[in-house]
Amino acid sequence: MKVLAAMSGGVDSAVAAARAVEAGHEVVGVHLALSRMPGTLRTGSRGCCTIEDSMDAQRAANVIGIPYYVWDFSERFKLEVVDDFINEYQAGRTPNPCMRCNERIKFAALLEKGLALGFDAVCTGHYASILTDDEGNLELHRSMALAKDQSYVLGVLTMEQLQHSMFPIGHTASKDLIRAEAAQRGLSVAAKPDSYDICFIPEGDTQDWLADRLGNTTGEIVDMQGNVLGEHKGAHGFTVGQRKGLQLGKPAADGKPRYVLAVDVNTNKVVVGPQQALAVVELVGNKFTWCGKAQENPEEFFAAHVQVRAHGEQVACQVAIVDGKMVIRCDEPIYGVAPGQTAVIYLGTRVLAQTTIDHTVSAVDSFSTASASIGSSLDGAV
Repeated sequence: MKVLAAMSGGVDSAVAAARAVEAGHEVVGVHLALSRMPGTLRTGSRGCCTIEDSMDAQRAANVIGIPYYVWDFSERFKLEVVDDFINEYQAGRTPNPCMRCNERIKFAALLEKGLALGFDAVCTGHYASILTDDEGNLELHRSMALAKDQSYVLGVLTMEQLQHSMFPIGHTASKDLIRAEAAQRGLSVAAKPDSYDICFIPEGDTQDWLADRLGNTTGEIVDMQGNVLGEHKGAHGFTVGQRKGLQLGKPAADGKPRYVLAVDVNTNKVVVGPQQALAVVELVGNKFTWCGKAQENPEEFFAAHVQVRAHGEQVACQVAIVDGKMVIRCDEPIYGVAPGQTAVIYLGTRVLAQTTIDHTVSAVDSFSTASASIGSSLDGAV
């Protein structure tokens, strides 16, 4: 097969490309230039997709012995990922930019261009596995390296995208084995630190970054009864479950910490309360996708597990499509879930589906949150 290897400049994608070559594929390496400031340099482990990463990817491609190109996707990345991130926070939601990047850039824009150029598949260094069921259907499964498993952020892939995707390192049991293999292959990225934080916010301060783009509008911080406890300088700087940075001064009557329960973009209020009010028992998503073959009879509730963070725990649940929406009823509460987060549904190790959370229902006094307007759902609780 003709394979397009997405090379980020890290050790995982380099080893994945090398394995694709060893498997007998005709491989071409490509680095996606996503930054609108191509001269940006990497700072330690922060950020990715910098000019330094591009050079690391080129060196790896040279050692592997494959052609290498840099494709400029910075404009589409800005529109599909960065602007989406800003708009979501402005609407009081908490987005996952890695999900959007995989959905709209790596497995949409890149795959579309690759197929148009005659490639059969895109190869990446994600820790996940594609398996085939007894009927020949492709399924996305967790990686053997559970500590590095990235199946969650790949939950947005569709059946068609799975047919054109390759994850050569998904069956490897640990990152240490990948680094050792890279060293044996003579790849200079063998000891390169993993990147973390949001790639387009390499400084790591999301609140300041958003303030520069959305400005600061002072509003009230209130409790669940509507009592004013303090002021904030911008509601976009808060997310559900947040504890630090409230700066309320006066402690709660019971002396326990307060947490952000909701962000009301209509009134510019931030609602805070006790930790137990973060206990969510139901999640609802207006839009959802199936990762591979869809569940049979999805209108009937079926047993599964849900995960709402990239490395969060799975929680047993019941799932069904009700009136065109995905409804997830948790067997036990999940804490600190915000509208805008992604809920990924698992059947064992298999990724079955995903939805962006638009609405949550709390176990406490029917407290609930909705995506664009929190105010109406707080009427009975605040």
